[in-house]
Amino acid sequence: MTSWFTAPSRKGDAWFYVGLVSSFPDITDSGSASLSEHRPCGEQNSGPGCKVFNVPATDSSQARQIEGDSILRDEGGLRDQVLVFKYKGKIHAINNRCPHSSYPLSEGIPFDIEDFGIALSAGITCPKHGWSFDLFSGRADRANYKLGIWEIQLRRRAGTAAGESNEKDGDDQEVWLRRKQRMG
Repeated sequence: MTSWFTAPSRKGDAWFYVGLVSSFPDITDSGSASLSEHRPCGEQNSGPGCKVFNVPATDSSQARQIEGDSILRDEGGLRDQVLVFKYKGKIHAINNRCPHSSYPLSEGIPFDIEDFGIALSAGITCPKHGWSFDLFSGRADRANYKLGIWEIQLRRRAGTAAGESNEKDGDDQEVWLRRKQRMG
């Protein structure tokens, strides 16, 4: 029997796993380096400062990581891609496509949004035209463009007890993502 009061299942809104917090290098001072440049990552050699996933809108359980030139040549283009990175200790997940110029933000540069030397928020600059977007609200620095922000959930790694942690700052936590839910 169908109930009028239950929401339909949305396979595209399911949570999916993207890695451990420790698998993302902490970008503390980006300078002029783009997110895709290789950086030291924990005790591992080095890796890109971000991960990009292709997430089909119809079924997020089919999400898969893409790397290098395949970011631009992927069959879905930039439309179904999410960019995940750690900036100043916080994991961020945003659409990889600049809403203004459809350029991959994995080539962008993260920065602090400051007022009189006080960091108020964080942003990312698209290298194609220099537009910037707030990483928390998605708002652009000019015009009425909005960057898609994804929900992030940090979960305890399977097999670890609640009070047990041998790595610092929760680096052993799992990072899970899903599309931001629409209200109404």
